Amino acid sequence: MKKLLLALIIALNVSCGSAPADRGAASTQGTPSARPRQDIDFEQARRRMVEEQIEARGVTDSRVLEAMSRVPRHEYVPERYRAFAYNDNPLPIEFEQTISQPYIVALMTELLQPEPGDRILEIGTGSGYQAAVAAELVSEVYSIEIIPELARSAADRLERLGVSNVFVRAGDGYLGWPEQGPFDGILVTAGAEHIPEPLVEQLKPGARMIIPVGDSLSFQILRVVEKLPGGEVEIRDNIRVRFVPFRRN
Repeated sequence: MKKLLLALIIALNVSCGSAPADRGAASTQGTPSARPRQDIDFEQARRRMVEEQIEARGVTDSRVLEAMSRVPRHEYVPERYRAFAYNDNPLPIEFEQTISQPYIVALMTELLQPEPGDRILEIGTGSGYQAAVAAELVSEVYSIEIIPELARSAADRLERLGVSNVFVRAGDGYLGWPEQGPFDGILVTAGAEHIPEPLVEQLKPGARMIIPVGDSLSFQILRVVEKLPGGEVEIRDNIRVRFVPFRRN
């Protein structure tokens, strides 16, 4: 029974009330099951996604909106789900993981406040979609994925799509990527039970980390962790979300 319940949580990622959820976030639509159509105008669907799911919900950063308009989300989902790529929900990818709800990708990116010259760290590469969006806005993205096969497929996908400023490796994201730090920002796309101290240490003064924190089988709180110029850390809560658990080796 526990295995069945966990499988349903991962596959459907259903949110409660207005709180988004997932390794991204879910709407109440769950996982699409209809036969995919082959005549989708992906560019038009992407424009509608930005206007109706993201901008309409309060994401206002023009650079983030433009990045979401450029990155082809349908290239980051399995073929059988491509017709649903611009729907308002997460979608399953390989190894029982998910690609995040578009709104959550945009929100987390906006909360990070990325600048063109920034070097950022992502924990949880997944399909590579969040990294690709961030790569539109910063100089370099360093992304760590706990599942080696997923890290390889994401790296191959990003290379195929011409995303040359994302560097992917397989490893334990809890430890970060100290040899490339400190970073101008950190995005964590898995639900952590607490804020990893090694990641805080790898933030530059004035930088932010966006991370969901809470019970891995329940809702988490999306938190903005900011390292102040003097080294003090300020934590602010944002919205409730549900991400897949933060895994370690």
